[in-house]
Amino acid sequence: MNRLAGKTALITGAARGIGRAFARAYVGEGARVAIADIDHAGAQSAAGELGNGAIAVPFDVTDPASIDAGLAQVAGTFGGVDILINNAAIFTAAPITAITRDDYARCFDINVAGTLFTLQAVAKHMIARGQGGKIINMASQAGRRGEPLVAVYCASKAAVISLTQSAGLNLIEHGINVNAIAPGVVDGDHWDDVDAFFAKFEGKPLGQKKKEVGESVPYGRMGRADDLTGMAVFLASDDADYIVAQTYNVDGGQWMS
Repeated sequence: MNRLAGKTALITGAARGIGRAFARAYVGEGARVAIADIDHAGAQSAAGELGNGAIAVPFDVTDPASIDAGLAQVAGTFGGVDILINNAAIFTAAPITAITRDDYARCFDINVAGTLFTLQAVAKHMIARGQGGKIINMASQAGRRGEPLVAVYCASKAAVISLTQSAGLNLIEHGINVNAIAPGVVDGDHWDDVDAFFAKFEGKPLGQKKKEVGESVPYGRMGRADDLTGMAVFLASDDADYIVAQTYNVDGGQWMS
């Protein structure tokens, strides 16, 4: 059964990792997918892998003109956008006493403002079409709690959870469901950077933090991108029509709420 047959999805940050896994799963469920990423070469590679059901779209979530142009390209190619996944994000870490304004601003510009203003542009498009839609924001277990070295990232993902609640309550009157997914620790290329942050600030050898984090997951291992695709497909499908403003933990048991 193709649960997303006939739908068009725009997925930000989909050139690699979790976003790319979402794109693959959506094409498998019958959707057309726009791989929207600042890394256009990576987006083209992902679209090539997925075949005729996918296109690559240059997309910078910090640039309003890029958001509008990317959305227009997708709408022009596929006729409209039914599903948005706000997946583009960055990670940062530092002790409270070492946080810089530039690092804070960059993290919030991508993780929070990027999510808000991409959501806003797509919501306006969906309202104008009058067919409703599904918007999925990528939060994190880091948005559920503070962590000693991850204040800025945790705060940005807490903001995404709050934004999901407000946008969900505001947009459901237009038939637009806004919900979020909060992954736990997910393995992938990005973990090399995450691990390096902790090696720097905790004085651990490279690879040690990743090993410790994986062992701490009740399920028994770190997550994989494919562990998140089931929830992403569900929230985009008709089965989730009555779900509004929720954030779902997909984390192997790390957080209960």
